[in-house]
Amino acid sequence: MKLNTRLYFITESTPYEKDEFLKRVESALQGGVTLIQLREKERTTREYLELAREVHEISKKYNVPLIIDDRLDIAMAVDAEGVHLGQSDLPISLGRKLFGPDKIIGATTKTVPQALEAYEQGADYLGVGAIFPTTTKVKTILTSTETLNDICHSVPIPVNAIGGLNSENIDVLKGIPIAGVCAVSAIMKADDPKAAAEKLSDAIKEKLGF
Repeated sequence: MKLNTRLYFITESTPYEKDEFLKRVESALQGGVTLIQLREKERTTREYLELAREVHEISKKYNVPLIIDDRLDIAMAVDAEGVHLGQSDLPISLGRKLFGPDKIIGATTKTVPQALEAYEQGADYLGVGAIFPTTTKVKTILTSTETLNDICHSVPIPVNAIGGLNSENIDVLKGIPIAGVCAVSAIMKADDPKAAAEKLSDAIKEKLGF
């Protein structure tokens, strides 16, 4: 599957029963998200594994790559298309060695040196933020749009903005050469995730020009 980070949907399952969560995931995929990340901070390994299998079955129907957050073992176990590694996770270079050359590896970075290191170690894309405060993480360290812009110009791989972004506030990203927008609450918590994904996709085109 081709890597397209334009509308990057990151899940949040905590408020929902599994059936409702999976329904919302499929709805978002129907709305045109181009990449989906399963992010589970609280589940046991077995619970994470089971949910990853079920989400992967859905994402494959829409030919959208599934990225597993943090856990390379889960990504490998379900043969996901990719894994996303944070600053405190497995080093990118080791992740690439274990996962192979054809899998997608994303990295969280907040500074130009971190971005350069991730790229040099084999990352395929970067997530940079948080641009705005977010309700999905207890501790949020904000990243300025100036830093985001500097990171975009420092590496030749796709850079995505993340953190409290929605169709109403992405104007702050105008003129910055990002490859896409990451969204959690804007899609996950919407009454209609499909409509929310479509609205954000339209906003990216209208306000950011891609």
